Order: sequence, then structure tokens, then C-alpha cells
Amino acid sequence: MRFDEYRKHDAVSLAGLMARREVSAKEVLETAIARAEQINPAINAIVHKQYEQARKAVAAGLPDGPLKGVPYLIKDLGFLQTGEPATLGSSLFKDFVADHDTAYVTRCKKAGLVFIGRSSSPEFGLNPNTEPRLYGSCHNPWNLEYSPGGSSGGSAAAVAAGILPVAHATDGGGSIRIPAAQCGLFGLKPSRGRMSMAPDAGEGWGGLSTGHVVSRSVRDSALMLDCTAGPEPGDPYAAPMQKGSFLEAIGRPPRKLRIALMLKDHRGARLHPECLAAVKNAAKLCATLGHTVEEATPNSIWWCCGH
Repeated sequence: MRFDEYRKHDAVSLAGLMARREVSAKEVLETAIARAEQINPAINAIVHKQYEQARKAVAAGLPDGPLKGVPYLIKDLGFLQTGEPATLGSSLFKDFVADHDTAYVTRCKKAGLVFIGRSSSPEFGLNPNTEPRLYGSCHNPWNLEYSPGGSSGGSAAAVAAGILPVAHATDGGGSIRIPAAQCGLFGLKPSRGRMSMAPDAGEGWGGLSTGHVVSRSVRDSALMLDCTAGPEPGDPYAAPMQKGSFLEAIGRPPRKLRIALMLKDHRGARLHPECLAAVKNAAKLCATLGHTVEEATPNSIWWCCGH
């Protein structure tokens, strides 16, 4: 499979091609590996390769899930896979190897995803950039002098660079949303309790931290939620189960929203003109889609919420 053809497809489309036997999982995997070997030396997004393990998994036969054969990366931050390292971007854990799979990884396997490696994260996922001392800086593929953001910068850089269409990410204070914005991707932080952290934790950061993906398409994010969301035995709490699938939900017309537009920095700093223009353009687009957009400040937002 040629890279120029591979790059056109999101995960849903790739899985469809393989399901119809228009291309094989082996061909897709080798294309992803070739792209990784070509671009990763420049962006440093993948910090641990699992190419041979991936080839063996494909040769042995993959589970017949909705994303069967799609290449995937797990962020190197606490989500474990048997026999693979999990360093959390820290020299403290540079020799740690997992002896079990997290529930999330088990669900990804059932979906048919093929793990090709682990993506870079800052140490313990604490920075809004991805520059762990253990592995060195990760670079934004759109401009190598720029950061892909963090803490899911490795996953975002890999997806933006075309290594794969979707990759695992986590978010406590913006670690999915920041790199998605900086790399031109879609990034959704799921609701508290939507994604299980079993069996190693009940919650992260008091429930503020969660796992999901960065992707090039909204439908990939939705399907990944269908494949991985939901409680596990022992979870301290869980979000209410959704009606129907997330993938089906994106096909429904959205309800009209009331959107607060903030045009001033909350600290009093001067906004860069390009940032201000981007915010105004986004607001204009929302208004043309039928939503109500009102300029507001944190105080007015607080009071309009009824507090």
C-alpha cells in the first residue's frame, strides 16, 4: 500500500478497506512502519518500537473487531501492556516492564488494533509540552522548531505526521486538547468516569485525568469511545451509559448551543492578533451554524450559569 493512498484514510476507512479485503492488515502495517522509520528520527514521537510484536500479532490472526488491522500507539504514561516497558517518561522507571494489560489495552486488542509502539510523554505527563529528559524532545511535524504540545505530544505528532490515523492519549489539564490544537487534530476529553483505569487505579487526579485518543477525524474518536468506554469491576464510580453508540450520535443534527465568547486574556495579558482572529473566526462559524454566540468574561459566565 502506497503512503499517499494510506494517508487519505482515517481508521474507520482503513478498517473498511481491510474488511472488504481490498488491502491486507500486513500491507497496512508495513506502510505504517515504513512511514514511522522515515519520519520518526525527525519528530521523535515513538519512544519504543513494537514492530516485530505487531507483525507476529497480524500473522497470528487479529480479533474480529471494528478496527481490525488498524495500527495504534499507546501513550507511555501508565497504560500497561504485558511484556512492554512503561516508563512514564521518567528515568525512575526506565527499566520497568509490565506484567499485565490494563483494561483499556485489553479493549483495544478486542477492537482489532495493532500496537506498533509507545508514544512520547513528558515525565509523569506533567508538562504542556513533550520534552522528557529520558528520550529528548518531541517535535511538531508541521514545523520541527515548534512543540507538538503535551502531554500527549508523541501521539499527536505521530498522527499529524501520517504514521497512523489515530493514537492513544490522556488528559488531566489539557493533555489531549493542547496537542490536538497544536498539531491540527481532533481531541476530545471524555467525561469523568467514562473511561476505566482498571485494574491499577480507580481514578487519576481525583477523577480529572482520563484516557482517550487524538485523531484526524471525529468519527475515529467516536468509534474509539464505543470500543473502549465503560466501567470495569471495582471502579469507584462510572459515567451513565450512553444511549446508542457514539459513532451513530455524530450523524444526528446537533442541538442549538449558547456559546460564551471571551476576547480578553483572563490574566490581563495582550492577545496575539492571530490568536484573536482565530477566536473570532471560530465564533463566526458557530454563529453561521445556528448557535447563539455572546461575548462574555469569567464573571459574567459565572453568573449566567446560575451561581
